[in-house]
Amino acid sequence: MASPVLAPLQGMTDLAAPEVFLWQRIEDAFREVLARYGFTEIRTPVLERIEVFARAIGAETDVVQKEMYAFEDRGGRRVALRPEGTAGAIRYAAGAGATEARIFYLGPMFRAERPQAGRRRQFHQLGIEALGPPSPAADAECVALQAHLLDAIGLDGFTLRVNTRGAAGDAEAVAAGLRAALAPLADGLCADCARRRDRNVLRVLDCKQPGCRTLVQSLPPVTRFMAEPSRAYLAEVQRLLRRLEIYAVEDPLLVRGLDYYRHTIWEIAHPALGAQDALSGGGRYAIDLAGRTVEGVGFAMGLERLVMALQARGVEPADPAADRRIWIVSAGDAVREDNLVLAQALRRRGIPCSLDLAGRSLKAQMRAAGRAAVRRVVLRGEQEQARGVYRLKDMRDGSERELDLPALIEALTG
Repeated sequence: MASPVLAPLQGMTDLAAPEVFLWQRIEDAFREVLARYGFTEIRTPVLERIEVFARAIGAETDVVQKEMYAFEDRGGRRVALRPEGTAGAIRYAAGAGATEARIFYLGPMFRAERPQAGRRRQFHQLGIEALGPPSPAADAECVALQAHLLDAIGLDGFTLRVNTRGAAGDAEAVAAGLRAALAPLADGLCADCARRRDRNVLRVLDCKQPGCRTLVQSLPPVTRFMAEPSRAYLAEVQRLLRRLEIYAVEDPLLVRGLDYYRHTIWEIAHPALGAQDALSGGGRYAIDLAGRTVEGVGFAMGLERLVMALQARGVEPADPAADRRIWIVSAGDAVREDNLVLAQALRRRGIPCSLDLAGRSLKAQMRAAGRAAVRRVVLRGEQEQARGVYRLKDMRDGSERELDLPALIEALTG
């Protein structure tokens, strides 16, 4: 039995070929699309002061209360591994004095929750933040960008649900209205929701316990407790989405779990993920850090769930360079050094290639080329070296031809 030291921690996973090729395909497609929309990358630390998350996300949220990896560092500061990307991005923007910007992040997040399919303790997210004042057009564009990203990786069949958290001035009326509506149902709430009813009542709508899910179906929509401008804001977002040919179902029970949301919120689900079908989500927010308020709209997508959905639809990981990669086989020690020089020259010309440098037999080298599924192999021994030629073998039909160096490079790059 292998030592546990050699295995990753529970809820954390090594990523390697061939699966990593699918991750790279997703990331490359995302970067290309985001550039079209004017977004630039930001890379924030994975470790932040705990106040960054408590103030941005909300001190009473499950993320802060239950899920963060929080500890005291050597300097006595309370710090945490980032459980999501928006807070760190906003901390950066507030520190830089940026009020309007288009930024994205791509990297690992950490939550100490029970691992399950599509949910890990270290997981990866792509997130975007379009900073600026409230605007239905900006919200609709952000939703359209997310749909564009999913199209770019070939993932169709998803569903989009939208709702609103209303303006900041609606929060008190919404909370009071929901508490009043829940009062006659209080005995049926789970222990967590009984606590949430007084401290963070919106979270009751998001509870996954079957009993609570049944009870909240009878509640009035949160928009009933909001001022008319907030309802009009959501209606305008929906109108613009229809103009962009994006269909969104309005879901009155959608609340999202973080306190910084204002106005438009949305979630995207995909049936390939099964019962836990949430693929991603986003919304408009206003976050105050150290007396600076940053407004914007954004979303985050979990890469693990994207990979699961793609694989469920039959998309297999593939080495993007496999069709172009060649294998250089050395028939004898005397030519291995020359073949190393050849490999480096070909790589400099943009040709992916591999060769054995450990002195394995010709047969072992050909087996390695077969396992790599390369299309072409360059064979060279002492006879070919003496005559200044190379044998180029097509692994699909077994044909071979002898070429000098200029002709070989032309054949491989043409």
